[in-house]
Amino acid sequence: MFAYIIKRLLWMIPVLIGVSLILFGIMQLVPGDPATIMLGTKATPETVEALNKKFGFNKPFYIRYFLLVKNFLTGELDSIYYHAKVIDIIGQRLHATIELGVLSLLISVVIAIPTGVIAAVKRNSIFDLISMFFATIGISVPSFFTGLILIYLFSVFFKVFPSSGYGGPIWTWQGLEHIILPAFALSTVMIASTSRLTRSAMLEIMKEDYLVTARSKGVAEKLVILKHAFRNALIPIITNIGNQVAMMFGGAILIETVFAWPGVGRLAVKAVQYRDQPLVFGSILILSFIYVVVNLLVDLLYVFINPRISYD
Repeated sequence: MFAYIIKRLLWMIPVLIGVSLILFGIMQLVPGDPATIMLGTKATPETVEALNKKFGFNKPFYIRYFLLVKNFLTGELDSIYYHAKVIDIIGQRLHATIELGVLSLLISVVIAIPTGVIAAVKRNSIFDLISMFFATIGISVPSFFTGLILIYLFSVFFKVFPSSGYGGPIWTWQGLEHIILPAFALSTVMIASTSRLTRSAMLEIMKEDYLVTARSKGVAEKLVILKHAFRNALIPIITNIGNQVAMMFGGAILIETVFAWPGVGRLAVKAVQYRDQPLVFGSILILSFIYVVVNLLVDLLYVFINPRISYD
């Protein structure tokens, strides 16, 4: 297991290098001079040249890339717009994104897995039909549109929750009030996807002969469902949750923008608007790192779910 973890951690290096190269290449394809855009049309050529020299915009492609990566890794990468270290700016916003992601995950798991299990046990019932109908809608509707609907219903019409902003840590009442709507909006796609997959996985497992044998031995139906069927259906469910969590951080960019949530996603959007290339680079690379780490944790979780799986 330890050797596998080391191997996966080492594989993260070329993956992140590839992401950084693609990201840097895309940034170079955007038309316009970042220094001119930052300083405005009234800036003198001398001022533009000084800014280009400071951030290396006048250097060859490969030199700019290596300078960007080196400064990011050493914590010396400066934001053009905020005039501060990129790592410090991201550090101030990262906790808000993590809080939003963790609460969205909890909401998704608490709602989706019981819904999928009950829908499988009560196949073709009213509950099954209604839950899968809403799951289909949840997959089809973009999370940002769901967010707008929630703002209208619970902030404008009923005036129950704030429509935007950060109210503080999640464990405070004001913080919880502000995070409920964006967290639920971010979790809707994951709820829909996970509940459908849970239902499918449970239906497939419930056809197995060993469940028939367990019932014939007099094992209670609840134990058959929860201990035997559900445990063996967890592998595809965990895989789906892991993929959805990783995608959730990408969706957080839209949700954080809709709800004015001060996270890394909204920071990346602002950085793009301001043509702040160092900040764009740092923000997206951090989100990519989280994506890779989540996938590694999902792989390691398989061993705890099914001890027969070994990475040695």
